[in-house]
Amino acid sequence: MSDKFDVIVIGAGPAGYVAAIRAAQLGLKTACVDAFAGKDGKQALGGTCLNVGCIPSKALLDSSRQFHNLTHNFAVHGISADNPRIDVATFVGRKDKIVKQFTGGVSQLFKANKITPFFGTGKLLKGNSVEVTAPDGGKQTISATNVILASGSVPIELPFAKFDGKNIVDNAGALDLTEVPKRLGVIGAGVIGLELGSVWKRLGADVTILEALPDFLSVADADVAKIAAREFAKQGLTIKLGAKLTKADVKKNEVELTYEDKDGAHQLTVDKLLVAVGRRAYTTGLLADDTGVKLDERGRIVVDEHNHTGVDGVWAIGDAVRGPMLAHKGSEEGVAVAEWIAGKAGHINYDTIPWVIYTEPEIAWAGKTEKELKDAGIPYKVGTFPFAAIGRAVAMNEAVGQVKMLAHAETDRLLGVHMVGPGVSELIAEAVVTMEFKGSAEDLARIVHAHPTLSEAVHEAALSVDKRAIHKGN
Repeated sequence: MSDKFDVIVIGAGPAGYVAAIRAAQLGLKTACVDAFAGKDGKQALGGTCLNVGCIPSKALLDSSRQFHNLTHNFAVHGISADNPRIDVATFVGRKDKIVKQFTGGVSQLFKANKITPFFGTGKLLKGNSVEVTAPDGGKQTISATNVILASGSVPIELPFAKFDGKNIVDNAGALDLTEVPKRLGVIGAGVIGLELGSVWKRLGADVTILEALPDFLSVADADVAKIAAREFAKQGLTIKLGAKLTKADVKKNEVELTYEDKDGAHQLTVDKLLVAVGRRAYTTGLLADDTGVKLDERGRIVVDEHNHTGVDGVWAIGDAVRGPMLAHKGSEEGVAVAEWIAGKAGHINYDTIPWVIYTEPEIAWAGKTEKELKDAGIPYKVGTFPFAAIGRAVAMNEAVGQVKMLAHAETDRLLGVHMVGPGVSELIAEAVVTMEFKGSAEDLARIVHAHPTLSEAVHEAALSVDKRAIHKGN
């Protein structure tokens, strides 16, 4: 086997493996280096997303939702069950099977596209060579005309609340708890904290989330965040804002927390603590000293608008570079870079990347928030429509939330869409397509939407921009 390739990708997460597949599709001889191992110790392609992130968390969210519906929501449908219970081993085992299915699927895609996988960590050397260190410590060097760095990210660890894998866990540990904790503490009310907090709350845990920032979901539109916070409170999730953790001591299989807010210091004792305060680019050991590739003050790889590092033939994508740490963002960067390498026209529009939080209700948005438009001095119009007036949502007994649409006051061009409610992780795609094609609120208002569907909320919100929604007062 030749050790000279057209493209070597370091990292097989959703950025790296997609880049490798697209490069191979374009006729480039491609290799991919990745060190992630599954529970069986074998290489498990797919990175954090497939192994301990996006996919397994959605599996647990769906299973926990089924249990919560059985215990809380089915009665209104006339459905009852005596003494329902959850078997955590089966619950987690189902997740593991799904993970294995998808990581195995990536392996099959590599075979189908004739991509050579290397099991181990990759280090970029000068001259576009890559040193691969296998799990047993063995080393080999491969080289390529182009190297794509897709090393991903890792959870941020607090110095006074270090992960021990038992009492204090990261997102991976929270996916593999062996029983429902009576009391679960979560540090950080971001995507990971809210989703995994929701999983264990639905199964009966008493969940308290401590968020250091004074505002809830400040990255989202304020109206959407307000509705979501209200619904989470109804579900029994305790979210304390402006609460900064200062100490975490493990004593007798409990974690004693000290946190501070505007009223001073407080104590809280939990059985398990999930630390979800964000992630950082994983670039440790990735670069030899003489490669010329630069890192910024946050440890991210510095790239230009085409994800090029400034070093001939070296590119970087995904969580290891600037921009939101989203799997789909990394995947599209991977496609674009592979196409640029092949001399084609890659494309990424960072202004239309959708965000989704898979809680209950779901939260999704794309484009500018109302605050961003105000701060930029851009004139805008607002249209909203509640799911409470959507027949399909009411029939589903999920009539919570709304669609909010922001359009330019003069041109009517769609600038941002923000949703909280049932199925909005899917509905947001309609808004992304409209913005990608520089469409207007009027365009959405003129499109026929099937009845009865959840998508009618998008239609009515578009009508509401010009105060002509049919099924609500404007």
